[in-house]
Amino acid sequence: MDSPFPVPYIFNLSNFVVEDLISFVLGILFAVTINAEAQAFMAAILGDQREGAKDRRHFFFLFHMDFLGTLAFLVAGFGWPRQMDIDPRKFEYPRLYMVISRFAGPVANISLAGIAASFIMLFSIIDIDPRLFLGIIAVNITVAVYNLLPLPPLAASYIISELLTGRFEGIKKVFEMAGPYVLIGILLLDRYYELKLFSPYFDPIIVPIYNFIIG
Repeated sequence: MDSPFPVPYIFNLSNFVVEDLISFVLGILFAVTINAEAQAFMAAILGDQREGAKDRRHFFFLFHMDFLGTLAFLVAGFGWPRQMDIDPRKFEYPRLYMVISRFAGPVANISLAGIAASFIMLFSIIDIDPRLFLGIIAVNITVAVYNLLPLPPLAASYIISELLTGRFEGIKKVFEMAGPYVLIGILLLDRYYELKLFSPYFDPIIVPIYNFIIG
């Protein structure tokens, strides 16, 4: 089906459709919440269980919104939730299970996109505008694909982090702490100067997945 929703969605204050913006915002809330909760769920399965944790198993977006991550959504069309606290000391295989827990987030985003697509099929039968669900699909796919970027706090960065052990522990801490600020700085420069540092590589992945899911 032809999509009335732009993919990836890049917010432009001087030129935007209200319906698209509403779909984008709802897509952000769903994407951030499911990404964070999936990390927590996988961590609990692998051994890091925490009874009564306020940031786990509540599915309330305010627990998971991150300032820089939200800014990234507005600047680049993708972002990230507040970092989910995971204790690798509770894992049988700390380095491996940490990476698996982090990648559970983008996997959940893809899964949510598939679920939203099923609602589009249902609504097409009763002739209801599917724009809302198209926005949820687009944002979740965009978040999932950009998590392949190996910069903190995105999922792929944890592959690098878990390789920085022993005498590189100090570098690891700096990498994880500075990463989100470096990333948002790059995204701001990319948007302001129209450098297109990432879109030529990631958009050709995002668009085909989106088209495949919406049929």
